[in-house]
Amino acid sequence: MHYQNDADSAKHEYEAVTSAVRGLNVKLIATILGAAYIVGSGYFAYELGSRVQKAEESQKTLVESVELRNKALIDQMGTTETNLKQSTSELQTRIGKTQKEIAARSETLRKQVAETERQLKKSQDLLASMTGDLGGVKKDLSSAKGDIASTRSDLEATKKRLETTIGDLGMQSGLIAHTREDLAVLMRKGERNYYEFTLTKSKSPTPVGTVSLQLKKVNSKKGNFTMNVLADDRVIEKKDRNVAEPLQFYTGREHMLYEVVVFTAQKKSVSGYLSTPKNAPQPGVIREQSGS
Repeated sequence: MHYQNDADSAKHEYEAVTSAVRGLNVKLIATILGAAYIVGSGYFAYELGSRVQKAEESQKTLVESVELRNKALIDQMGTTETNLKQSTSELQTRIGKTQKEIAARSETLRKQVAETERQLKKSQDLLASMTGDLGGVKKDLSSAKGDIASTRSDLEATKKRLETTIGDLGMQSGLIAHTREDLAVLMRKGERNYYEFTLTKSKSPTPVGTVSLQLKKVNSKKGNFTMNVLADDRVIEKKDRNVAEPLQFYTGREHMLYEVVVFTAQKKSVSGYLSTPKNAPQPGVIREQSGS
């Protein structure tokens, strides 16, 4: 019994000690935890203060950087605005100059167009005038063609009237003209030189070509006459010759054959022509006519 009580007492003491130890341990732990909390809080406060300071410094640096960048941007914007104003002014100046040049060029072009139109109208008027002239020329050509055709017909008819014959020297003569129109045809042919004449009865000879002719007498009813030819200082008498009869004689150093033909015989005069070779001398006498 007594042993039981001792055991119970010891148990109670043990529990009391254990309880005291536990209480002590709780306080110790609480103290340690409190100290740790204080230390941790201090460290955290320090660390937080450091970070806040660093953040403030960083923020200050960033603000300064931003301010510098803003200032640079403002300066750049000012420069850009100045350049823009200058560029705008230059552009306006160029535009004004270009407008003036365009206006001057337009005026020049307008004048050129007006001058071109004037020249064109002048050319059109000239063309119209030329067209009218050409119409007149065409009419003249048509008329000339008709005249040529008529002349050709007349020439053909005249050629048919022209004939060859034997001269008074027995030499073959060329074509003989019976009228002034026939003589004109021979002149146009140009095979010989021709000198037309009209002689009246005279005591003095009349120069014809390189010779002289003198009408001695004429019978208009019979159509004959007597004529002297003076050539190379000699007189050649052609007595009682007929109209349209070739009177032939030789003259000059080359002994060229000349011919005298009378195609009309009047009461006191005769008309005709002298025919000489193309290479015969060309005298300077009145009423000289050449077929060249």
